Amino acid sequence: MTTKVSTYAASGLLESDDDSNIVTTRNLTKKFGDRIAVNKVSLAIPRGIAFGYLGPNGAGKTTLIRMLLGLTQPTSGEMVLRGYRLPSHRSAALSKVGAIIEEPRFHPHLTGRENLEVFASVRDKESFGRISGALERVGLGERATERVRGYSLGMRQRLGIARCLLSDPELLILDEPMNGLDPGGILEFRHLIRSFVDEGRTVVISSHLLDEIEKTCDAVAIVDSGQVVKQG
Repeated sequence: MTTKVSTYAASGLLESDDDSNIVTTRNLTKKFGDRIAVNKVSLAIPRGIAFGYLGPNGAGKTTLIRMLLGLTQPTSGEMVLRGYRLPSHRSAALSKVGAIIEEPRFHPHLTGRENLEVFASVRDKESFGRISGALERVGLGERATERVRGYSLGMRQRLGIARCLLSDPELLILDEPMNGLDPGGILEFRHLIRSFVDEGRTVVISSHLLDEIEKTCDAVAIVDSGQVVKQG
């Protein structure tokens, strides 16, 4: 049986009655040979907010996200996501997490709806039942029968978010989601993120765009050369 554990603050002290943080890390580190990509990162991300992970390209943002999702193993440090220790309880932790790493990828010759059906087929019946609502939610209801090869970047980003919504996530983790979007697309994306927060979901956004993080997020951690230099 998977054991759910209490979350803990970035200080590393267990807080048995505190379930306010949806993501916590303590001294999380990842090395690739002699290069340190993530250097002793300690984060405490509260539930129900939009949280920005801000830094230049190459600062280690994507590596941290990959560790949270169990796609890259940390060299050292601790992680708790949704109250479950990682990586030992990865399946339970990620059961209510939706994520996009860099640009979302789809089968170009399938329609938007068909792509979501393929994804739902490896999940559960509940995911199938959420497809229409997810497409409407991201503004693709009328374009769902078009092949993805004809979608703009903004439409593919929205389809990626629709795919995330199939798990009815408590937590969305989005890696550089505003890259390549025009001003109108960025504004639509910002409104969509805020609507998720209004529903009580948590959204973690990694980005190098300071202005958009300031306009979209409730709290931010600034990272440089793999280290968090400021959080607030």
